Amino acid sequence: MTDLPKIAWIGLGIMGSPMSENLIKAGYAVTGHTLEPAKLDRLAAAGGTPASSIADAVKDADVVITMVPASPQVEAVAYGPDGILAHARPGTLLIDMSSITPQTSVDLAKAGAEKGLRVLDAPVSGGEAGAVEAVLSIMVGGERADFDAAKPLFDALGKTVVLCGPHGAGQTVKAANQLIVAVNIEACAEAVVFLEKSGVDLTAALDVLNGGLAGSTVLTRKKDNFLNRDFAPGFRIDLHHKDMGIVTDAARNVGAALPVGAVVAQLVASLRAQGDGGLDHSALLRSVERLSGEQA
Repeated sequence: MTDLPKIAWIGLGIMGSPMSENLIKAGYAVTGHTLEPAKLDRLAAAGGTPASSIADAVKDADVVITMVPASPQVEAVAYGPDGILAHARPGTLLIDMSSITPQTSVDLAKAGAEKGLRVLDAPVSGGEAGAVEAVLSIMVGGERADFDAAKPLFDALGKTVVLCGPHGAGQTVKAANQLIVAVNIEACAEAVVFLEKSGVDLTAALDVLNGGLAGSTVLTRKKDNFLNRDFAPGFRIDLHHKDMGIVTDAARNVGAALPVGAVVAQLVASLRAQGDGGLDHSALLRSVERLSGEQA
């Protein structure tokens, strides 16, 4: 028996599975639903309860968390006769941790309020490793009281948890995060190709660069990807392509120029068009190698 709120988790992908498991480790009862049977088996093995439908997952939940790829998937699980809004109890706290457009979050909060639900947008940064290690950065939009209620839960998932403003603010900050990450990965990839073509010991070079002003979490997390050409997906190019579309569109709407971001968005789109969308976003290295005359 526990006094902790009962959790329904919708979406058990690369990020959702380890995040839900961290809640189980923290003592929460987690019921999960996803479209992949193997992920439901994984949840059960971790001590969670699989649900065959969204309705079954959310009907007794105090908190519903969604972690799905993009705005269309959030809308698919939230709306309609089989969705969260139709089956969650009034007073339930709905936390969307997906990375979607700010307007989608604003609309969901309004629709949730009409059903008596409290809603937070709470996208995360840190990738698969951050999810596994429970050290995610969580940027939240919504009401202070709802944020305070969710804070213990967030603390089981991440190390940096900040209320950024009203509904949609979390998604706006996440869009900025994805802009910075993409530009940083591109800069690192260009440096790797430059260093290798110059005949420098790449391992030594990246170690010393990461100890100075050029150092970053991106370089720390992705250094081995670059060194080993290991692009197993921690965060797929397909998803970063989606995120670059979000930040480009949102910036246009507020009149902010993103000249470097626009170039990197095109490089991400190009890599995806070349069939690399399923690879980790560190595979931007492949794009730079191709541009530099290397086979990648």
